Amino acid sequence: MPVIPAIHERSADLLSIFEDLHRHPELGFEESRTAAVVADKLRSWGFDEVHTGIGTTGVVGILHGRGTRGGAGNRRVGVRADMDALPIEEASGVAYTSGNPGRMHACGHDGHTTMLLGAAQYLAASRGFAGTAVFVFQPAEEGLGGARRMLQEGLFERFPCDEIYGMHNQPTGKPGHATLRKGAALAGASFFDIHLRGRGSHAAMPHQARDVLVIGADLIQQLQSIVSRNVRATDACVVSCTQFHTGSAYNVIPETATITGTIRFFSTDVRDLVQSRMRAICEGLALGHGITIDVAFHEIFDVLLNDAELSDAYLAAAADVVGAGNVAEEDAPFMGSEDFADMLRRVPGSYLNLGHAGTVPLHNPAFVLDPDILPVGASIYARIIETRLPIDKEPTA
Repeated sequence: MPVIPAIHERSADLLSIFEDLHRHPELGFEESRTAAVVADKLRSWGFDEVHTGIGTTGVVGILHGRGTRGGAGNRRVGVRADMDALPIEEASGVAYTSGNPGRMHACGHDGHTTMLLGAAQYLAASRGFAGTAVFVFQPAEEGLGGARRMLQEGLFERFPCDEIYGMHNQPTGKPGHATLRKGAALAGASFFDIHLRGRGSHAAMPHQARDVLVIGADLIQQLQSIVSRNVRATDACVVSCTQFHTGSAYNVIPETATITGTIRFFSTDVRDLVQSRMRAICEGLALGHGITIDVAFHEIFDVLLNDAELSDAYLAAAADVVGAGNVAEEDAPFMGSEDFADMLRRVPGSYLNLGHAGTVPLHNPAFVLDPDILPVGASIYARIIETRLPIDKEPTA
């Protein structure tokens, strides 16, 4: 089957929701307006339960199917979408551009939320499944630990799931092409903060300084050699320094500096090795230059592990919508990270990528999510619920 007809008929409504969310982006744990929109929609569509404030701004909707025959009637399947935006000034040029300065849906979470809402509206009207569907709208995916916050507040104790599914848009690929990788699919991530304290001085007298700007620049270069000279070439790992803050004037050699970044990995042994080498390099530079360097690591993302059997079920559900020729298993893992991994550590499930006609990569100020993907993603979410919670047919006479 193609896009579910009842969802296709509501494409204009989905577009309206999407453009509204895009105009009002909110950062992690600040998604109050977004959460209110989600909760109001679920209530208006007749959801059996709508719970708010989970993980600060998360929303969970509970929908019971009309089928109760057979074993599926007691089962519970979860579907999840993220809601937060990024601290980016939008430069996409779309008519519905962000109205919040310095905030942008540059990763398409507005689209994910809209797609899950599209599935929610359709399933609330049809109730074409047995058992219970659990709709999870998660805050703060972008490195702030929204999934962990929801889990800490008893997400799966309050709303048990036998399995759970998530989805992410992918621009610059093949539109309407659904892919996933069984097993380790997305990297774990450790974020780091490095604080340097030296001695400031007048820029005309650098001999009186312990120059953290020069030392920090050297440190960044040395960190780039860790993976290439310590990690086996067959073990994927990436170290990226993403911020370097220091200085305040043309004629002052600064006294302090901060470097931040991430480590991406698929093995905790590799992560531990990289962190050990980072500490050693910092200690050596601090001793050699007579300054102090403090390093702090923050374990933000687990490795995302897709269950093999449930991945087959997810691909089959996607094939019902986009066609068997447009689904595929990915050969290689992706070095990006996703905190849906935390949920998959607790409940088996799978995470799927859905391609669209965007030409600009994620996390770019000019990123545009192709709205044609909205009913496609909504249909895939709906189909995984219907196929995993099937209604037993009535026996024939």
